[in-house]
Amino acid sequence: MAKVDEPAPGVTPEEDLTAADDASAASAVPAELVADSVPAYLRASFARIRGGETGILPVVAGLLLVSIIFQSLNSHFLTAANLVNLLVQAALFSVLAMGEIYALLLGEIDLSIGFVAGLGGVVLAELLKPTGLDWPWWAAIAVALGVCALIGLVQGTIITRLGLPSFVVTLAGFLFFQGVMLELLGNGGSILVGDAVVNGIASGNLTPLASWIVMLAIVGVGGLMSWRRDARRRAAGLVAPPQSLTALKIAGALLGGVVLVLLCNVDRGRIVPIQGVPWVVLLVFSLLALWTFVLGRTRFGRYVYAIGGNAEAARRAGVKLAWIKTASFVLCSLTAGIAGLIYVSRLRSVSTAFEGGTLVLYAVAAAVIGGTSLFGGRGKAVHGVLGGIVIAAIYNGMGLLGVAAPYQYMVTALVLLAAVTIDALARRGRVTGR
Repeated sequence: MAKVDEPAPGVTPEEDLTAADDASAASAVPAELVADSVPAYLRASFARIRGGETGILPVVAGLLLVSIIFQSLNSHFLTAANLVNLLVQAALFSVLAMGEIYALLLGEIDLSIGFVAGLGGVVLAELLKPTGLDWPWWAAIAVALGVCALIGLVQGTIITRLGLPSFVVTLAGFLFFQGVMLELLGNGGSILVGDAVVNGIASGNLTPLASWIVMLAIVGVGGLMSWRRDARRRAAGLVAPPQSLTALKIAGALLGGVVLVLLCNVDRGRIVPIQGVPWVVLLVFSLLALWTFVLGRTRFGRYVYAIGGNAEAARRAGVKLAWIKTASFVLCSLTAGIAGLIYVSRLRSVSTAFEGGTLVLYAVAAAVIGGTSLFGGRGKAVHGVLGGIVIAAIYNGMGLLGVAAPYQYMVTALVLLAAVTIDALARRGRVTGR
């Protein structure tokens, strides 16, 4: 017969039970959050990585490897002009991936996101036509984004209310919205966009001075909010990183901002001077901050992760699965509309040559390469941004080397396969380690 554990001498059963509850609660908190110093935090983080929680390390390592390879083959790859151009190229992939993450976190998928972006771009271009409706830019953007959000609402409602697989519903959307887009473009096949504000989103830049001011303002406000949030948690007796670590994170954000502004302020023009942070980079960072807040700091975001982790457990806990899933598909399509705006702004037109099928594959690939799990419940908005940069770096580097398009597809496929393999192995390690 097994021996029953007894309380330690001088400890009542009630005190022993309380101590056990406290130990259980403490074990449920990530070790790095209860560390009282930077070395302790680093040790806990390394232990977490060895346990399979690699975070963004694989994509960062992959990005460094890609940079080293292309720089060794073409010295122009890491120049300031090319790096800024790479960030602009990555904007479309990153935004689409941030939208796709909302579906992937639920363990679902949205295959229509590419042509939803294209349809949003067509609506925007139609409303801005000077020979047509000639709407003001802000109203045209609002309507285009509203149409995309409505598409997400319809698809999300069909998926949740009728119980149809998201794969089937969004595949139907892929075909349907491609047809709608072609019908709206008509015989002409393309629509030019002449609005200066819309075109300036992807081609315009802040002035060098404004770039410094905006960067310092963003880092200052973000750093102050982070410091105050951690301080309030410490004062309330809640888990929080040590003050030294919070300071290091703020210093790291400042260093990254300084490097970015220095790169963007280098004159990269050939005929006329071109300097400053591109507006589209600021748009991507703004969207990243917004979706990071939604997923990480709101009840809605916690419910999304809960459904992706275990939908039945979330339902039993009182989470309204249908509402959360539908809202997630709305945000997915809304983000696709923003990607469509970037596409139209960059090309200053939209046409039947729009490759929505390719873009949806890149959106999924960028999200997974960045670290989002295909199995649901794990992922962040920053994963979409990092994955988009990796894909843009591959195409940018191969373009500099003159590599043909077929090989670009092959390399991207291998990178995606490697990312999925890492995700599967990490997930297997976490399961077997329990």
